[in-house]
Amino acid sequence: MNRKISEDKDSNFSSSFIFRYLPYWPLFLILILISFGGAWFYLKLATPVYETDARILIKDEKKGSEDSKTLESLDLISPKKIIDNEIEVLQSKSLLNSVVKNLNLYAPVSAETRFNTISAYANSPVIIVPDSNTMKQVNKVYFTANSNSVKFNNKTYPLNEWVDTPYGRLEFKKNKYYTTDETNKKLFFSLINPKKVVSSLASRLTVTAANKLSSIVNISFKDEIPERGEDVVNELIKVYNRSIIDEKNTLARNTSQFIDERLARVGEDLVTIEHKMQAYKADKGAVDVDTQGKLFLENVSSNDQKVSEINTKLSVLNQVENSVRSKDLSSGIVPSMAGVDDPSLTQMVKNIFDLQIEAESLKKTTGENNPLYVSYIDRIEKIRPQILQNVENQKQSLLASKSNISTTNNSYSSVLQSMPETQRQLVDISRDQAQKSSLYAFLEQKKEETELSYVSSLFGSKVIDQAESSEYPVSPKKKFVYLIATLLALVTGFGIVVGKETLRSKVMFQKEIENLTQLPVIGEITAEKSKNAIVIGNNQKTLIAEQFRKLRTTLNYLGIGGNHKRILITSAISGEGKSFVAANLAISLSLTGKKVVLLDFDLNNPSLAAKLNIDSDHVGVTEYLQGTTGPDKIIRPTEIDENLFFISTGKLPKNPSELIMNEKAGDLLNYLDGIFDYIVIDVAPVGPVSDAYILSPFCDATLYIVRHGFTPKVFIERIDENNRLNKLTNAAIVFNGVSNRGIAHKYGYGYGYGYGYTYDDRKSNKLFPALRK
Repeated sequence: MNRKISEDKDSNFSSSFIFRYLPYWPLFLILILISFGGAWFYLKLATPVYETDARILIKDEKKGSEDSKTLESLDLISPKKIIDNEIEVLQSKSLLNSVVKNLNLYAPVSAETRFNTISAYANSPVIIVPDSNTMKQVNKVYFTANSNSVKFNNKTYPLNEWVDTPYGRLEFKKNKYYTTDETNKKLFFSLINPKKVVSSLASRLTVTAANKLSSIVNISFKDEIPERGEDVVNELIKVYNRSIIDEKNTLARNTSQFIDERLARVGEDLVTIEHKMQAYKADKGAVDVDTQGKLFLENVSSNDQKVSEINTKLSVLNQVENSVRSKDLSSGIVPSMAGVDDPSLTQMVKNIFDLQIEAESLKKTTGENNPLYVSYIDRIEKIRPQILQNVENQKQSLLASKSNISTTNNSYSSVLQSMPETQRQLVDISRDQAQKSSLYAFLEQKKEETELSYVSSLFGSKVIDQAESSEYPVSPKKKFVYLIATLLALVTGFGIVVGKETLRSKVMFQKEIENLTQLPVIGEITAEKSKNAIVIGNNQKTLIAEQFRKLRTTLNYLGIGGNHKRILITSAISGEGKSFVAANLAISLSLTGKKVVLLDFDLNNPSLAAKLNIDSDHVGVTEYLQGTTGPDKIIRPTEIDENLFFISTGKLPKNPSELIMNEKAGDLLNYLDGIFDYIVIDVAPVGPVSDAYILSPFCDATLYIVRHGFTPKVFIERIDENNRLNKLTNAAIVFNGVSNRGIAHKYGYGYGYGYGYTYDDRKSNKLFPALRK
C-alpha cells in the first residue's frame, strides 16, 4: 500500500513538473539553439589542446640494469633513487627553466588570424634565440622572413648570426618544422620573462608513478601545439638525464679531489718512513726483520689496514658533518662520500644541498618572505638534524670497531716486547710502512673507481615510450561543451519560468491556492476568449462547456440537491468572473430539466442582465426588498432555456448592504424554494462589501471564484481568517480563467494552469501562449 502511495506521488510529481514546464517548450528550444550556437562559436575560436605522453624507467643505480651492470658495479658513489623524489625533480622549476631556455620558449613566435592569435611554433619560418643576459622584454614585434634574413622595424637581419637589436642580442635560425609559405598570416615574436613560461609549463605538466611498486614514471604534458609538446617532454627527459650525469660527475670530482689530497699526504708519509728505514739500517747494521718479526707483522697488518679504512671513513664523515653544520650550503659543492656505504645518508646530503640552492635562488628574486622560500628553509631544518644524527651513529659504530681492532692488536704486544730492542724498532718501522702502503693502495683503488664512475656517465633513466602527442585534442571536448550548453539553456529556462510564475503576486496555479487556504478547489474553468458570455448549450461539446458540466456534477460534493438548492456565488474583487460562472452554471443546471432561477444580488455592479441579453430596467430585487412589488412580479423567463428564470437587481439602491439585511431577503429565498429546483445567487465581491456574508447564512453552499493571473495571492491568504469572523456557508473555490496549455493529462485538475485537454475549436495558433500570460 505504502509503495503504491509512493509511486503515485512520484508519478504526480513527474506529471506536475512536465505539465508546468512543457508549455514553455518554444522558450527552451530557443535557449538551446542559442546555447548551441554559442558552443559552436566557442569551439570555433577555442584553441585545441593536445596531450603528450612519455614513459621512463628510473634506474636503481645501486642494483643497475642488465645493460650496465658491469660499469655500475664500479660506480659506488651513485645514490639509490627514490621515485617520489625523482618525480619532484622532474617537476622542479630548475629543470623546467633549462627546458624553456634550451627550446627558446621565452621567445615565442605567434600568428594573427582573422579572429584570434595562435602559436606559430611549427608554422614560422624562423625561431628566435635570445641572449638572456641582454634580452629586453617586449610584447609584440612584427616581422617578415625569407630563407636568408628577417626584417622588422625597417631593418634586415641575417640568419644564423648573433645580431644586436633594440631588444638585445638575438639569433634567427631556420625552423625545422616549417614546410609551407603561409604569407597570409601576420607573424610577430615576443620576449617574455622565462619565469612566467616556467610557471605555465609547470601548470600543464603531470608526472606520476605507474604504480606504488614500479620504478616507471609517466610524464604527461598539455599544449596547443603537438610538436612543441613532444619537444618539451623530450627535452625534459634529456635535461633530467643531464642533471643526473652532472650530479655524478660533481660527486666524482669532489671524491677525486679528496682522494688526491689523501694520496699526497700518505705518499709523503711513505717517503719519510722509507728514509727512516734506510737510516735505521745504516745505523744499526740490521739487514732484515727476523722470522719472529715477520710473524708479528702478518698478524697485525690486516687489522692495521682496517684501522686505516676506518680512519678514512671517519675523515669523510667529519667533512660531511662540518659541511652540514654550516648554515651556508649555497656553494652547491656536495662533500665527498667516498667509502660511505649508506645510501640514505648520501640521498639526504644531496637533498639538503639541492634545497639550499633552490632557496638561495628564490631569495635573490623574491626575498625571504616568499612562502616557497620559507617552505624550503623549513625542509632544510628538518633534514639537517637527521643527517647529523646519522653521521654521529656511524661515527660511534666506526670508533667501536676501531677500539675492538686496537684491543686485538694489543694482544700481540707481548710478542713484540720479547724481541731484542734492535729487532723491535725495525718491526715498528716496517709496520708503519705496511700501514701506509696498504692505505695508499686502498686510495689508489678508490681513485680508479672514481675515474671509471666519472667516465661512465650512465643516464639515470631509460626511455620506455618516446614522447608522443594525442591524435585528437583532449580539450575542449565537443560533447562536454554541448552538454554544458544544454544544461545552461535548461537552467536558464527554468529560472525564467520560475521567476515569471512563482514570483508573481497573482495566483497562477491550483497548487498555490491549496497551499494558501483550507477551502477545497472543486473546479477549473478555462479562459474564454470569445465575447459571448454564454458558453454552454444543449449541443455544445467545447472544453469550457464540459468543465461547467463537471462543475455541475461536483456540486453534489457540497451537498447540493433535493432541499439543498441555494448556491451563492461571490469572489474577492470585481473582474474575477463570478457573474460569468453564475450565469453558465445556472444554464448548465437548467439543461438537466430542472427549474432554475438566477438572482442578481450584486446591488453595486450588476452585470447578469447584460450577459443574458435581458432588459435591466425591469423591477427586481431592489424593488422587492423596498416593498414596492411582490416576488411573483420580479421573476422573468429567459430565451436561453425554458427552465431558466432570471431576477434582476432592478434600480440600484443607495444603501445595498442595509437593504440586503432586510428580512425580506430571507422571505424571497423561501418563496423561491417552493417554485424552483435550484437557486443561483450572484452577489457582490467580499473584498469591498459585506453582502456575501449577509446572504451566506441563508444559502446551502458558497462558490468562491478565483481568477488565474488576476486574483492577488493576499486575498486567498485572507479567506481562512475572514471565514473565522464571517463564515461563508459550505464554501469551495472555483478556479476561473485558467489558461489552456494545450496538453492532455489524465490527472485532471491542478497541474500547470489547468488540466488542458483541447478540442478542435479550442486550438491556439500562437507560438508562445504560456509566455504571453
